[in-house]
Amino acid sequence: MKVQLRKLAHARSGDKGDTANVGLIAFRDDLYPLLTREVTAARVKEHFKGICKGEVERFELPNLGALNFLLHESLGGGGTLSLMTDAQGKTFSTALLRMKIEVPDDEAKRLGL
Repeated sequence: MKVQLRKLAHARSGDKGDTANVGLIAFRDDLYPLLTREVTAARVKEHFKGICKGEVERFELPNLGALNFLLHESLGGGGTLSLMTDAQGKTFSTALLRMKIEVPDDEAKRLGL
């Protein structure tokens, strides 16, 4: 089954220059391994295709049940240079939560999804 990340986690985002910073935090500890397995840097890069011009870095924070992503070259130069509507990356978290991941039926049932 396909599940939007908004059913599994919450997110926060911001910026540093031309890099958007997006944190994805699992609602429950048992959901973190699923996020770690399915929400890869490559998949996030594909999800932000056309927006993220640079590399995507992923950092795991297991003690927080979170993943942090840096989306380089995503803000048109940053807040002081860009003509983008969201030059500070505040809405990137909402955009990431719309991403869908595949969850096998037996795992979805076990996790109560």
